[in-house]
Amino acid sequence: MGRTRTAAAAILLAAGLLATIPAVTSGQVPTSHVPTPKPTPRWLLHAQRHPGSLSGTVQAQARPDVAAPRTRAGAAGPAGTIGRLRNVQMNDDSNPPLPQNETSVAYNVFNPLIAVAASNDYVSGGVAVMRTRDGGRTWRTTRITSVFAGTTDTCSGGDPAVAYSRRDHAFYVAQLCFFRTLPFSEVHIHKSVDNGATWTPGRQAARAATNFDYANGTVDDTIFNDKEYITVDNNPTSPHYGRLYVSYTKFHLLPDGSSDYCPIQLASTDNVPTANPALTVFQHTQVVPDNPGGNGLGESANQFSVPVVQRNGTLDIGYILEDCNSSLDFGFRFQKSRDGGATFLPSPVHVDKPGQFVDNPDPGDLLPPTAFRAPNTLSVAYSQTTGTLVFLYQNNVNRAVSKADISYQRSTDGGLTWSDAKFLSVGPGGRPARNDQFFPWAAADQKGKFYAIWFDRRLDPANRDIDTWQAESTSDGRSWKSFRISTRSWNPDLGFFSSGAFIGDYNGLAASTTAVYPVWTDGRNSAIERTGIGETDIFTNVERR
Repeated sequence: MGRTRTAAAAILLAAGLLATIPAVTSGQVPTSHVPTPKPTPRWLLHAQRHPGSLSGTVQAQARPDVAAPRTRAGAAGPAGTIGRLRNVQMNDDSNPPLPQNETSVAYNVFNPLIAVAASNDYVSGGVAVMRTRDGGRTWRTTRITSVFAGTTDTCSGGDPAVAYSRRDHAFYVAQLCFFRTLPFSEVHIHKSVDNGATWTPGRQAARAATNFDYANGTVDDTIFNDKEYITVDNNPTSPHYGRLYVSYTKFHLLPDGSSDYCPIQLASTDNVPTANPALTVFQHTQVVPDNPGGNGLGESANQFSVPVVQRNGTLDIGYILEDCNSSLDFGFRFQKSRDGGATFLPSPVHVDKPGQFVDNPDPGDLLPPTAFRAPNTLSVAYSQTTGTLVFLYQNNVNRAVSKADISYQRSTDGGLTWSDAKFLSVGPGGRPARNDQFFPWAAADQKGKFYAIWFDRRLDPANRDIDTWQAESTSDGRSWKSFRISTRSWNPDLGFFSSGAFIGDYNGLAASTTAVYPVWTDGRNSAIERTGIGETDIFTNVERR
């Protein structure tokens, strides 16, 4: 049996133990010297023995070489301007500077000049939340650190996702909660009703997923909840108006740390109490069923889900078919629910078509010559005007000629059928751009104009330095115009402590007819020569409409 009994006394002991174990990149100082508990949690065995399958945030926390010094926050960095481009560093900095990476962003639908973004934060060990009230010209930073309520100890966080609720006039931020040396694993939701100025205290976070039974004090160490993303039904005529959806991957772990299945799951709720979100009641649905004994392969081997809601309230979820025990991807799937997340299609829709998609052949998702992992993280965007869906992903089908490219597919029937794949990251003549492109994200504004961003190395003959590119479509996603939006390139080898091994797994984008918010990880201001610590910041180039 995988369930471990935890009596009240044991929980109190664990509380002391948890406080002694610094999250690998949290910057927290141990408060006592109790030895690390044994045995090693199954999730950590999995990360050590099967690198690449868990999300990058979790993998980074498993590294023993990136323990962070204590830091203090400072001011945000300078902007960079070239012509009409105005790059702005969104986060404040620490001293010495530490990394922020992985971004998500949403805007207030009543006033799109107000927006909130979030990123992994290696100053706090949780997430950095950045907010603007002037359409992205200036930003203020707040930090959210999750707390595991079973012991009231601070847990490692990250994998942020941001959404705005029209009904609730509230922003929501989701993040993970886990420990490097203990098996507890949760997905937390934090709420703000003052446009991101203040948030749910860590100890009162809503728990969308957990492997801990608070009624009887048991932890199911066979389960690790990973890579969540959130959305809200903001359609006033929908029967599920205001419903919050959280999709995530549920890893089932065997004693040796391997995983025999890792399906996408869904948590949903119609009410997150502002006074105490911990009282939130979630409904849970299997988007993909369990598959005991599946050896980590097949339809129940998934990662990186992205939920979106159509104008009639239909919930769509795109996700990757990925080996639970490696970074190998076998295609893209699409599921939909017409009853508010209660049930899904009997079988998922296959998005990619034979011969049109090839995964990165590198087993660690590396893009030589650099050291960071670049997993295939998809994006799904929906036009509330036309009902068209656009599905973006990294594609290595043309790797011998142009290395990794960004491909897209369209659906005009709600995701039941998809167009052939076309290249989005193209150069002159419409040919795939040279060198590597990765980490795409897409969004559509209220009038149906599509936008996309991604990382791009076409300007560096050595295929090392990174820029951010943006594309726009006024033809319902049929054709796109793309251009560079970063004003400086940056070297990812200088972006994460001494290893350069992690720059996040995804970027973010939100689009309105008032302002467009591309949000990305950027290492142009790394102070590694001064501090010995590689770091990245969060940048934007807001387009005011």
